[in-house]
Amino acid sequence: MNNDKKAGKCPMELAMELISRKWVIQILRDMFFGKKRFNEFKDGKPNLSNKVLSNCLKEMEENGLITRNSDKNNQSIEYTLTDKGKKLNKVVYELAMFTLTTDLGNEFYDDETKIELENIFKNTLINN
Repeated sequence: MNNDKKAGKCPMELAMELISRKWVIQILRDMFFGKKRFNEFKDGKPNLSNKVLSNCLKEMEENGLITRNSDKNNQSIEYTLTDKGKKLNKVVYELAMFTLTTDLGNEFYDDETKIELENIFKNTLINN
C-alpha cells in the first residue's frame, strides 16, 4: 500500500491491518514466550496448516513485525521479533487481560488460574 492511501486512514485501521489476520496474534504471543522456529508455532494449533503459517510469517516479515534468520545453508531458520513487533507487547497483554477480567462467571478460568495467567503474561510481556 502506498503512502497516499495510508495518509487518510485511521491509526487503528492501519494497526488492524497488521494484526487482524488469523494466527498473527497467536504467533506474536508465541514469539514473546520464546518460540522461534516454524514447527514450534504449530504446537497446539492443529488447524494451522504449513501453507497458512508460511504465508502468515511471510506477511508478518513484509510488515516489519518479524525477521527471518537462517544459517548460510538455510538448514536452520529462526524468526525473531523486530523492534516494531516488540512494541505490540502491550497489545497482546491487554487482549489477555480483557479475557481474564471479563470472565466474570469463571466460564473459562477459575480465580486461581486467572491470577496465575495474569502474572505469566505480566512477567513476560510487561516486566521484560
